[in-house]
Amino acid sequence: MRKIQLVENEYYHIYNRGVDKRKVFLDDFDYQRFLKSMKEFNSKDPIGSLYEKGFKDKKNNLEAKLPKIIEIVCYCLNPNHYHFILKQLKERGIEKFMQRIGTGYTKYFNQKYKRSGSLFQGTFKSVRIKPNAFFYLSAYVNCNCEVHGIAKAEIYRWSSYSDYLGKTKYGLCDKQVVMSEFRGGEDYKKFAKENVEVMREKKEFEKILLE
Repeated sequence: MRKIQLVENEYYHIYNRGVDKRKVFLDDFDYQRFLKSMKEFNSKDPIGSLYEKGFKDKKNNLEAKLPKIIEIVCYCLNPNHYHFILKQLKERGIEKFMQRIGTGYTKYFNQKYKRSGSLFQGTFKSVRIKPNAFFYLSAYVNCNCEVHGIAKAEIYRWSSYSDYLGKTKYGLCDKQVVMSEFRGGEDYKKFAKENVEVMREKKEFEKILLE
């Protein structure tokens, strides 16, 4: 159990990286598998493994609609680390969600690449988001691949940014809390672009967002 308990109906910046800064996503299927975990493990009751759930859904010819324990606002999966903005809906919701995807993905990764041991660097990091930093942090997370010089955010497939711009509809995120403050995708794009440039030039700005 975490020393500081996360609170319901509050927003948190959640992030972690591979142990020894190693890559945790080595091909497209790894990214897809992690995204599927984010969708399927967001439920009040445990679902077992993704294989077990898929088998049950196929047998029943439906996809169970279980109450969510967290709300995903935005995310970015980079080769050796990830960032989320999550809202906790149920008691210990974030803790349960992160434990499930961390354990499930590590098991998958170790089996696929014939390795053993921890994949991520300890327990995930969590920072309660201050209201005055919320929208800036959404740009930081959505465009994190560009902040780190990995790829242009607009063409990167493993973040929620394209959903915010209206180019895709993956349905994984609740965008309303962010987009309610903007006139649309182009308005948010302008805001994000301006702030990503600042974030890349001024590393102390990144430190503020992570505190």
